[in-house]
Amino acid sequence: MFNFLFGNKTKDSVRVLNPQEYQTKLKELKGTLVDVRTPQEFKSGHIKNAVNIDFRSANFASGFEKLNKEKPLFIYCRSGMRSMMAGKKLAQMGFTEIYDLRGGYLNWN
Repeated sequence: MFNFLFGNKTKDSVRVLNPQEYQTKLKELKGTLVDVRTPQEFKSGHIKNAVNIDFRSANFASGFEKLNKEKPLFIYCRSGMRSMMAGKKLAQMGFTEIYDLRGGYLNWN
């Protein structure tokens, strides 16, 4: 009922995009690109210019504290599950414009 009356800010803040849309928005908006996989996964390959903040790390929230919550944030993981959970958490932390890569790094060309 609360979400019906006041809206679900978390859901509205995270937009899941296919790889083409994601790449276009990233170039257009020049936001921060964050890989939420483990450091080992990140080292095995990542999207150019991405920074690594591991979703499962105890330092996840503090890793995002230095970022501007009003600027576009682009997140991805291996297949989309961790970034989906990360997006929800980031929206709760106050980030207002979050883009998630549908299918994750496995779907990236």
